[in-house]
Amino acid sequence: MSKGEKGSRAGGVKLIAENRRARFDYELGEKWEAGLVLQGTEVKSLRDGNANLSDSYAQPKGDELYVHNLRIGEYKPAAAYGHAPLRERKLLLNRAELNRILQRVKERGYTIVPTRLYFKDGRAKLEIALASGKTHADRRETIKERDSRREIDRAMRAGKSHRGKMD
Repeated sequence: MSKGEKGSRAGGVKLIAENRRARFDYELGEKWEAGLVLQGTEVKSLRDGNANLSDSYAQPKGDELYVHNLRIGEYKPAAAYGHAPLRERKLLLNRAELNRILQRVKERGYTIVPTRLYFKDGRAKLEIALASGKTHADRRETIKERDSRREIDRAMRAGKSHRGKMD
């Protein structure tokens, strides 16, 4: 494989995992893209799509940001020399972005929630968002909106199929 071919294959974005639960449990605000400090076996496991964001969150430690409960499954071929699946991992952000995030977390009590994990140009990236928790009533409202959208879509599809049969 030539150098040009490898570069074109490595380009683009490959989604590994998405935290759909975060959209339901939290009101998501501003989003940022952060790099991750990973070990070699973690990268190989991510390339296999072996990750889970469901209970993960980011938390400041000193003047740095770490992600907790981000599960990256073990890489089977490196069984004896692998990594711990649930270890805390450092997030790589620009200093100005990091200061802005830390300030908002301290001031307004936001939570930092990972929303997507993906490869961008061959490097693992984590999209994080400032989030505030939804109340029980907010969650019910989200469910009602989703159900009403589904019913409207069903009615639209049913209307299209009936029109086609009459013609």
